[in-house]
Amino acid sequence: MTVTPTTLPGGTWTSGGLTVTKFGYGAMQLAGPGAMGPPADRDGALAVLREAVDLGITHIDTSAAYGPFVTNQLIREALHPYPDGLHIVTKVGANRDAQGGWPPARKPDQLRRQVEENLETLGLDVLDLVNLRLGDAAGPVAGSIAEAFETLADLQQQGVIRHLGVSNATAEQVAEAQQIAPIVCVQNMYNLAYRHDDQLIDRLAGENIAYVPFFPLGGFSPLQSSALSAVATRLNTTPMAVALAWLLHRSPNILLIPGTSSVAHLRENLVGTAVTLSTADLAALDGIAE
Repeated sequence: MTVTPTTLPGGTWTSGGLTVTKFGYGAMQLAGPGAMGPPADRDGALAVLREAVDLGITHIDTSAAYGPFVTNQLIREALHPYPDGLHIVTKVGANRDAQGGWPPARKPDQLRRQVEENLETLGLDVLDLVNLRLGDAAGPVAGSIAEAFETLADLQQQGVIRHLGVSNATAEQVAEAQQIAPIVCVQNMYNLAYRHDDQLIDRLAGENIAYVPFFPLGGFSPLQSSALSAVATRLNTTPMAVALAWLLHRSPNILLIPGTSSVAHLRENLVGTAVTLSTADLAALDGIAE
């Protein structure tokens, strides 16, 4: 079976020889509450993954830390052997504790173990793209990432990772990573209301590096705005779909990985994101962060 992107919103993006649909899927919500434990509806979770591929999505974002291991195991059960053209992106750099926290795990031996865990739980010999997760739950934290990123670059040289990226990173950490090895993406928090990375996005666009917003719809506190709701009403779609459409309009290097545990919601997001935003719509939406 071969995945072929249909008329998905935004089309495709290519960087470093890796081509994915700009509209992807984030698997974090397939695990239990707080990304801990199994899903309440295992069959439903498997159905969402299969529907994503059937719709032509070729970019699935995951991590062995989700569950832990739950989303990777679901992806493997639903989709292995993987279709040609499907790319699974994962993250390393944090473990899970019994309380559901995300303690950093970025020492070389910890990172190698996490890479092995992702390979094993996904049923792969090589990981398409590995993002180094930095900072903490509150956001990026300044400081050198050389030791950790050099470890991943070494694993890339060994052939178990094809492409590298960073997540939850400062602009300075992105630049430091680029001095060690090429990166193809940066995955940071960014959305219509949270626009701290505007300058970084523009720089990366000029370098043909993807920017992948996590929490594109606000995360645990969904985006709420009268301006957003007004645009959605005018276009007969949902506020969340408009927020995703705005991200695609914001810059050509932005890739989407909205998550959901519902097939209906997945389809709703995809159809709604295809709306055309007028100049007046964009002006109203741009004003939300001011």
